[in-house]
Amino acid sequence: MAEQSVTHATFAIERFYDATPAQVFAAWADPHAKARWFEGPAAWRKERFEFDFRVGGRERMISRPPAGPAHIFEAEYRDIVPDRRIVYCCDMRLDDLRISVSLATVEFLPAGRGTQLIFTEQGAFLDGYDDVAGREHGTALLLDKLDAALRQPKRAQVPARRLARS
Repeated sequence: MAEQSVTHATFAIERFYDATPAQVFAAWADPHAKARWFEGPAAWRKERFEFDFRVGGRERMISRPPAGPAHIFEAEYRDIVPDRRIVYCCDMRLDDLRISVSLATVEFLPAGRGTQLIFTEQGAFLDGYDDVAGREHGTALLLDKLDAALRQPKRAQVPARRLARS
């Protein structure tokens, strides 16, 4: 067992997206849009994604590398201002082992014809299993995936076909 300890740290990442604040906010708020970019590396298997985007609502994602423990992200939304701000508290676990507890704030600021996103996380990293450098690196990778998802053309919606009844 690792020595029981806690390390507190804060980091902020800024990104510019060539999309409106409403479009970038929607990529966080819509479950289908978020599922396109909020995931682990390509080799990982996503086992569960639950999403209830409202103040008091919860999000849960479980993913697993080819050989290793489940990586579990659980969040509760504490403040949502459409197209402007999201604040949530989250836990990260490896199987049943809690490795961090954090408060995250995502700000969407108009910047010319695009959006400046400011992601700030204040974390308590537990017992040496996680650290701020690793979390910042992983978050930066996710924000890069968000950029790629925003650049992809929207998929055309295919109208649902009605089945004929005889």
